[in-house]
Amino acid sequence: MSKADNLPFIIAGGGIGGLGTALALAQKGFPVHVLEQATEFKEIGAGIQLGPNVFTPFKKLGLRDRVLEDVAIPTGLEMRDALTGDLITRMPLGDDLTRRFGDTYAVIHRADLHGIIYDACKALPNITLETNARVLDYADKGDEVVVSMEDGRQIRGRAMIGGDGMWSKTRQKIVGDGKPRVSGHIAYRAVLKREDVPADLWNPDVVLWAGPRTHLVHYPLRRGELYNLVAVFHSDHYAEGWDQAGDPALLHAHFQGQVPAVLRMLEKIETWKMWVLCDREPVKNWTQGRATLIGDAAHPMLQYLAQGACMALEDAVCLAEKVEAKPDDVHGAFMDYQNARYLRTARVQLMARVYGEAYHARGPIAELRNNMLKARTPEQAIEGIAWLYGGG
Repeated sequence: MSKADNLPFIIAGGGIGGLGTALALAQKGFPVHVLEQATEFKEIGAGIQLGPNVFTPFKKLGLRDRVLEDVAIPTGLEMRDALTGDLITRMPLGDDLTRRFGDTYAVIHRADLHGIIYDACKALPNITLETNARVLDYADKGDEVVVSMEDGRQIRGRAMIGGDGMWSKTRQKIVGDGKPRVSGHIAYRAVLKREDVPADLWNPDVVLWAGPRTHLVHYPLRRGELYNLVAVFHSDHYAEGWDQAGDPALLHAHFQGQVPAVLRMLEKIETWKMWVLCDREPVKNWTQGRATLIGDAAHPMLQYLAQGACMALEDAVCLAEKVEAKPDDVHGAFMDYQNARYLRTARVQLMARVYGEAYHARGPIAELRNNMLKARTPEQAIEGIAWLYGGG
């Protein structure tokens, strides 16, 4: 037994991925210390789509039933042409999908999911949750890590796990690839109360309106009490973070000329939050010694496959399983985790870019997209996503 065996796994970042990893490790008996730089454990943002693949991690974490208490379950994924209103394709999300992939498709408010995982972490005595804790650096001493904090403290740990997101400091020490790749796409998000959505615009499904260099997606949240909207358009604007105020006039200018159903929905929003969509090139290695990365720190992706949180939770349970299998070899366990994950996450990163191009196609490319997707049967639509929803 090394002197580090009784020390905690230190996790930088208390988002969904960081807390999910803390919970997964703690449930296997390991002590964990989560360092969150904000003043509280809290998620900003709006809706998250939960593909069937993420319900495998939920089951392993013992959270599936609790998650289902707060979700909305749509009956289909629908794509429409924002210029004509025509239905392009629809994938049913009922029994056929469940039989094929073993679980359902749901949507949830990001804050609700974060809160569920946070509550589960608080209930375990071997998890220490600390706020106002800004990590400056860490040093790998070979048999332990020492984390340097902004307040001057040094915290000893068994290992360092970077769950510190797109702009991860931990990643820069391990990978060193600088700033994220700016996609040229801006997303505006907002949440309406159910009673503020006109009756003829309410839809229980996940609906995506595909326009030239734009798209709007909307769906219910929180058992149907809320309605989530995300509008995306091409822009060269850049700002770090994803909680900036959005300019409604700029949004409406990009969506000009689209069908009334789109424009009326956009007009219902008075205040939008904006973020610039970024990702990074996939990498094969995100582990170094007693340090590794999870979630957006390891494999940040555009949101077009709605898999950021899902991939982070797949990471969490995989990492914990590998550590349990090699408790005396942290580096070996981290390498096994990375090797089990990097190709799957790289595929999601790359395919998210492809989906973004398809959603925003214009002219003949949009016509080709529509013709191809309209020709699919519901069964073909389900099989087309089997590589993603059947994994995890």
